[in-house]
Amino acid sequence: MPEPRPRPLVLCVLDGVGLADEGPDNLVSCATMPTYRRLLERGAATSLDASGSQVGLPEGARGNGEAGHLTLGAGRIVPSACVRIDEALAQGKLGRNATLDALYQLAVYDGAPLHLVGLLSTAGVHSAFEHLLALVDLAAFHEVPVVVHAILDGVDTPPKAAAALLDRLSLHLEGKRAQLGTLAGRHYAMDIDGRWDRVSLAYQAIVRDKVLGPFAPRAESAFDALNLAYLQGQTDAFVEPTRLGEYAGLRGDFLCDFSDSPPVWEWTGEDCGLVVNHRPDGLRQLTQLLARADLPDEVTKDLLMDRHHPVRAFRDRYLATLVPMSHGLSLPAAFSSPPLAATLGATLSAAGLTQLRIAESDRRDHVTTFFDGRAATLPVGADLELVPAPRLIERPDERPALHVARVAERAATAIAAGSHDVILVHLGNAERVAGTGDRAARLEALEALDRALAQITEAVASAEGALVVTADHGGCEAHEDKRGRRLGAHSSNPVPLLLAADGHGTLRAGGSLADVAPTVLALLGLEAPAEMTGRSLLASA
Repeated sequence: MPEPRPRPLVLCVLDGVGLADEGPDNLVSCATMPTYRRLLERGAATSLDASGSQVGLPEGARGNGEAGHLTLGAGRIVPSACVRIDEALAQGKLGRNATLDALYQLAVYDGAPLHLVGLLSTAGVHSAFEHLLALVDLAAFHEVPVVVHAILDGVDTPPKAAAALLDRLSLHLEGKRAQLGTLAGRHYAMDIDGRWDRVSLAYQAIVRDKVLGPFAPRAESAFDALNLAYLQGQTDAFVEPTRLGEYAGLRGDFLCDFSDSPPVWEWTGEDCGLVVNHRPDGLRQLTQLLARADLPDEVTKDLLMDRHHPVRAFRDRYLATLVPMSHGLSLPAAFSSPPLAATLGATLSAAGLTQLRIAESDRRDHVTTFFDGRAATLPVGADLELVPAPRLIERPDERPALHVARVAERAATAIAAGSHDVILVHLGNAERVAGTGDRAARLEALEALDRALAQITEAVASAEGALVVTADHGGCEAHEDKRGRRLGAHSSNPVPLLLAADGHGTLRAGGSLADVAPTVLALLGLEAPAEMTGRSLLASA
């Protein structure tokens, strides 16, 4: 007689918690985390590869949330956009990409500069520095002038790492018709939680000042802007959007569409633009502003107007992206990917099982689009609950402990209600502070994470369900390198897989994140689809 199906099965993802040797630089081993340690030492446990080629990233690359959740939900290795762009570069095919060629040809035909907007980082999470340099070189080949709008990291990299990259970029721009136009920290330009007033400051610096002000700050050079920010106590991520040198915004003018009645006047930009991040979520909001599309009405009416006239940064076809940024944006994308079939969510839905996804609001994509293989909508029978994320830029003293506690409370309530068969819970507070370099904040976040995990574990045990705990990538465990330099929010360390389920005492070794979905299906007594090349980690499977 088959074992009864556990209900619910809870898959809990600890964002940015990896495995490393015990010691003072491993903050997971330093923090007071009794629940995590009990699961690690007394339950069924193993380690999983969560970086590099094992999650579809370039060999040796640190893991990240997009690749981690995509692999977790797909049950297979999915080549990332970064890998496909790297291959195009290695094969000399970047200039033959149809989308890029069309954009460069528009710039040539119109005599227009090309604005490259992207994160300046060596972490490889959202962008690749080499991609930006290659796109500058491609513009030089076409004799197209370039303006780079550099977004500073300081989250996936150490808090003050921008100067060396700006120096390398400045040297690369020399001798070309290229310049740095603006500088902005990612907490302004790459907000992912609907803080439009914050992102609009980066937009305004790139596009144009409103006639009635306030005007974008200005500095003589990127290094002047960076030094001023450091003197004011800011790190790379928090540099205020600033115009550099003589850069004055996009070329453009007011035009009138006389086909409407009454005629509509609109300020329209005359340049070309390319968003160069290879991950969609970070620059989605800024791209929506640049495209003047897929926006809430209040944003369009309040932030993209000048003296009651609409402002449109780019004409149709004059703005493109490296990867699709949103299902609601119809911008040309150089490296698109169709949604994956036979994901974990889709397989559960086909089996008639209900699902619940719970996360903080700025991790929506992690538990939806990424986990569901880039699908535009949730599977049938799946629900979503979001807890408002911390707004750390307005409240620098705010800790994310309160928010992870709310996620755990929502999860415990859903588990007790018995309303769903499978519950995906994302606990993001440890990764949220991992890039700050603040040891005390990281320890506090890990201990809050453990309290949340304890609440979920107790709820699962009371419901006689099954609990699977893993992480999307490492990071918070790695505080400093051997030279004492503070590290960013991501590492290449393996991650745990912890199982609390009756009848399963051991897990096999040698797995990766691609094996988690087949393991979940095996626990539920379901057969993994042929597309899932991962294998169940259950020792009896």
